[in-house]
Amino acid sequence: MKKLMLSLLIAFGFSACSLNNDDVYTDCGANTEVSFTKFPLGCNYTVKTLYNNPVALIATSTEKMDQYFTKHDNSCSVPSDPNIDFSKSYLVAIFAGAKPTSGYAIKITSIVENQCEMVINFYEKNPAAGESLTQNPTYPADYILIPKTSKPIIFNKTSESPNNIVLGNFTSVTGGTQKFIQLNDFNILKYQNVAFNQYNFDQYKYTTTTKRSEYTTFSKTLPTEILNLKGQTKIFGSPNTAAEGGVYFELNEGASVTKIYIDNNDTADQSAAVIAFKKAVREKIAAVN
Repeated sequence: MKKLMLSLLIAFGFSACSLNNDDVYTDCGANTEVSFTKFPLGCNYTVKTLYNNPVALIATSTEKMDQYFTKHDNSCSVPSDPNIDFSKSYLVAIFAGAKPTSGYAIKITSIVENQCEMVINFYEKNPAAGESLTQNPTYPADYILIPKTSKPIIFNKTSESPNNIVLGNFTSVTGGTQKFIQLNDFNILKYQNVAFNQYNFDQYKYTTTTKRSEYTTFSKTLPTEILNLKGQTKIFGSPNTAAEGGVYFELNEGASVTKIYIDNNDTADQSAAVIAFKKAVREKIAAVN
């Protein structure tokens, strides 16, 4: 089986390597899933080197973080913790290399390990048809925290769809509970500490559960009234001002982004189909959490 091999042996002190398609690895027993946490690095750090070719970095200490990144004040719209406990976790950074425009991405989807190695699965996204692009070079990257390990790490490139659905429960009441998840076809994301009305999800940490086809399965339940709003932003009732709050739905499909806010109260503009959909969103969030 062809893999993207990261010839990284943390035990021997190597911490940065190129990705390529030329190495073959030997399986070392059954794989078990490894949990990981998204790290919104851009809120508190900038990358010192913009890599023209694909590369991965492993930061195993504060000294390594200082070598690869420059720390700055939080630039995100929500509080962001820049600290990493390197006695428990390592930072993994994966870079796709220079791209000619916006619209490209690289994303880590899952991690497994066996008796002698850890395998980090990832995919790359190209611009979608009809997507609005900026005509400047970009350098896609993804950053996660993994459990501290002494095993060699292998990066395995997979093929995945970037389409996803974000579901949320929110309230405008200070200290109220906000629960947000993302469904895609390779895992489920649980966002941490989402702030009211701050729904740029790139700025939040998340944990993952590997589960296939959640996006496809939930998409099949969407009522026609919701599907007909494709590419629009729609608010039912007054969920952003009512103390009761509401539910949030975001559909990212190719170049199209649909956002819907639905008041927790069954307001006059909510049809029976929308009310039933609101209930389905709540139930899905509860099932994941």
